[in-house]
Amino acid sequence: MENMDLEIAKKRLKEKGLTLSIVKGGKVIFENSSHGVSGFLEAIEKFGRELNGSSVADKVVGKAIALLCVNAEVKAVYAAILSGKARETLREHAVRHEWETLVENILSSKKVETCPFEKLADELSNPAEAYVKFKALQNKLEGGSG
Repeated sequence: MENMDLEIAKKRLKEKGLTLSIVKGGKVIFENSSHGVSGFLEAIEKFGRELNGSSVADKVVGKAIALLCVNAEVKAVYAAILSGKARETLREHAVRHEWETLVENILSSKKVETCPFEKLADELSNPAEAYVKFKALQNKLEGGSG
């Protein structure tokens, strides 16, 4: 079933022009087209433990998303673009993963520097701690002055 979930998620990602599709038990449980880590954080907030055993298709997976997938106990991940560090993280935690393009770093939306979530992810290895820290960073980035 998990292979089918991943296939459904991949197909929806491509056909609907999404950035994130999460499928479990043959049903789509979450999708969006926001960029970066925020969409995945939103999915975790809404569904929490329900993400356990789901399959994720995401346009861009860096170490930040990889840590969130591990924290949410996702079974399988497809990335259109996967970073080397994300691949290491998924491999270390035995999460099935596949990708189209492997890159060294995930850049910010301005494509000039490394994504702020990726910079933070470099210092982290504990998936539960990563979620808390990414959430704090997201709040800071959205709030401006923090």
